[in-house]
Formats: sequence, C-alpha cells, structure tokens
Amino acid sequence: MLVKVGNYLKYELLVLDVDGTLVDSNGDISKKDIEAIQIARDRGVIVSLSTGRIPLACKWSLSKLQLDGFHIFIDGALVSDLDVKAVVRTQPIDRETVLEAVEFARSNKIYMEMYTIDKFYAEQANWTDEIHKNFFGACITLDDIEKVGKKYEILKMETIARYPEEYEKAELLKKKFSGKLRFSIARSPAFPGVDFVNIIEPVVSKGNALKQLANHFKTPLEKVVAVGDGLNDLSLLSDAGLGIAMDNAFDEVKAVADVITGSVDNGGVAEVIQNYFL
Repeated sequence: MLVKVGNYLKYELLVLDVDGTLVDSNGDISKKDIEAIQIARDRGVIVSLSTGRIPLACKWSLSKLQLDGFHIFIDGALVSDLDVKAVVRTQPIDRETVLEAVEFARSNKIYMEMYTIDKFYAEQANWTDEIHKNFFGACITLDDIEKVGKKYEILKMETIARYPEEYEKAELLKKKFSGKLRFSIARSPAFPGVDFVNIIEPVVSKGNALKQLANHFKTPLEKVVAVGDGLNDLSLLSDAGLGIAMDNAFDEVKAVADVITGSVDNGGVAEVIQNYFL
C-alpha cells in the first residue's frame, strides 16, 4: 500500500463510483464529500467518476461536484468527457447478440432497456420511468428496440428487478446468455430492494476502462485510488493501486478491497480523501 511521505503525494488519480458511493440514500451528495473533492482537486489530484450511468444521467452529479475532464461511463463501455466530444474508449455489444437478446426478452416478456452513447430506449413504459426521470435526469425514449439495435451501436442493455417475477426473469436472461454477455448488479441506497442488472460485452469492465483512463492521464495504476460499493466495482477496486470499499458495499466488494471506508451516508469519500490525499 502506498502512503504519503511528507508533502509528496503518492496517489495522483481518484476514481469514484456514483450510486452508493457518492449518491446517498436521499439521492444527494453530501456537502462533506463535495468539499473534500474540491480540496483534493485544488491540490492537483485528478478526480474521475466511474459509473454504470450514461453521460446524460451524470450531468447533475458532475455539475454539483464541479468536475470536468474524462470519466468512465456505462460500466466501462465508454470512457470520455461528459459531452462525448473526446472519446478514449468505446465498446459496443455485438449486434447479433443484441438482436438475439431482444428476441429472447420479447418472447419471455422481460423488460429490457437499450443504451446508446447518449440515449436509452425501451418498448413500453413501466414503474422504472419515474426513477430514470427524477433520479437519473434522463427521459426514456419509447421505440422498437429491435429497430434500435439494428440502427445504433448498443453499449449496454439493462433489466431492472424489484419484484419476485422480475428477479426470476433476470435470472432466466442471465442463464440464457451466460458466456455471451456479462451481467453485473448495481444498487442505489435511494432505492432499497431494486437491482439494476447491467448487461454488457464480456470484455467490458470498470477495471479495463480504468486502465484506459489511467493511460490517458499517463498515471501508473499503482498511483490510482478507486472507491466503490457494487458488484460492478469489483474489477475497478482490484485493478487500482488502492481499492477502497464503502461500508455499505456488497460483501464480495469488501473482500477484494484493500481498505474499507465509511458508508455513503457518513462521508466515506471524504474520509478517503482525508486519509490518502491530504
């Protein structure tokens, strides 16, 4: 583990998950975390987000944190700036697999969302629409998802489970495409009991995207601190020089972490910055 020696800063890049790491159970980011991130940036630390969200759904968070630069979006399928004008990495899902998944979802009545770089689509409205609009700040586009899959590059698909039948269908989808697609679960303290099941190319992960991001900044991985809480953060924490799990993280995430910090509702990110950057 690297530590500070005198005033010499060993860590250069801080990569933060969003939901459950920065965004708390009230759907907000604490003043303590915001102030700590600003102090770190003033001292020359590069701060980037790493999230399953599309860029559009990160505008509020990035504005509140006063962050610009490059970030990891869509679980690692996209590394770019917020406006996607400068792209470091993009990895869409194989088109044939997308269309096969659409057919399977339709035949089994599984709710499916399709994500391009700047939009997300579904064929019908459901209870998740309010979450997307009010919490993520992104409005769904209703369209024929087979047509969408043929026309656009799809970086992520997603199904959402809150009720027993939805969990069963998510497992059915996972079993059908095991080996062809990678499935990971993200959760938000603001929506207890809801699993956001991210579906991406097997080669895509936050960890692989972190390597691209660090290379872009010319920062060795051993000088990167990554903080997260969800199963989609496993590779992120494993590949960083210092991987830190939130106290509210999945047990599997805590198991791979070098350090466990406070919970999202108790300034866990501010604690990381105080201990390793200031």
